[in-house]
Amino acid sequence: EVQLQASGGGLVQAGGSLRVSCAASGFTFDRYNVGWFRRAPGKDHEGVACISSSDGTAYYSDSVKGRFTISSDNAKNTVWLQMNSLKPEDTAVYYCAADSLRHCALVAATTSLNYGMDYWGKGTQVTVSS
Repeated sequence: EVQLQASGGGLVQAGGSLRVSCAASGFTFDRYNVGWFRRAPGKDHEGVACISSSDGTAYYSDSVKGRFTISSDNAKNTVWLQMNSLKPEDTAVYYCAADSLRHCALVAATTSLNYGMDYWGKGTQVTVSS
């Protein structure tokens, strides 16, 4: 059974940090690009970051570049998103998703989701208070 399990969300004050994790199972993890999306209330899914399976290159949306860091460990089938200098506008449900073909640059640049990913995880809520 394919699973992507996101965890680590929570409530943090503006300027604080959180790290969310995405644990994968049931598929060949190191052959898939893994991205993080987020969805704020009343808004569409937005790409946040993505890490390429081919060379480990990380891609970020402009809104999080310099504040968020995506990393992965193929031995642990896990991707992390370290979020620093959090802002209230970062408040959203964060989802991880994996795809064998979708280029990471596209994932990170997504402002409105109009395509599918092979696998999705259930989201984890991140709330940043002002």
